[in-house]
Amino acid sequence: MASQFRSYIWDPVLIISQIILMQCIYYSFLGLWLAGVDGLVHTNRSLNQIFSYEVLGFSTTHGRLSMIAFILNSLTCALGLWLFIRRGKQCLDFTITVHFFHMIGCWIYNSHLPVALSWWLVNVACIALMAVIGEYLCMRTELRAIPVNTGPKSNL
Repeated sequence: MASQFRSYIWDPVLIISQIILMQCIYYSFLGLWLAGVDGLVHTNRSLNQIFSYEVLGFSTTHGRLSMIAFILNSLTCALGLWLFIRRGKQCLDFTITVHFFHMIGCWIYNSHLPVALSWWLVNVACIALMAVIGEYLCMRTELRAIPVNTGPKSNL
């Protein structure tokens, strides 16, 4: 069997810990972005801002600022993909997983699937941004030139 550049070993503990880490990054930074939004418009903080689909909307200032917080969170999570996942091929997988678990959380919190078009549009835009920017950052790291002459020169 020929050797490969990278060998991939199935490591479910690593994958599960990366999923948990990305969920923690997603919710902690979303909470920070929403706290910043709350500071701008002086509203009360609640779980509705994270899990209720009715908060995200184009008609109110608070809804638009919450949308901006979700989009900024996708940029922050893209940095999390770059720092902790470090594989361009896996960025889309982890992005979909994070947002799938968020949808499940919203479903449980609201007792039904989100029906607002604005919620779906924001989440699809966040998925696209997080995956594309995360893949771009990971690919830049993966495609760096490998230095060949780093050691002392030998006299041959």
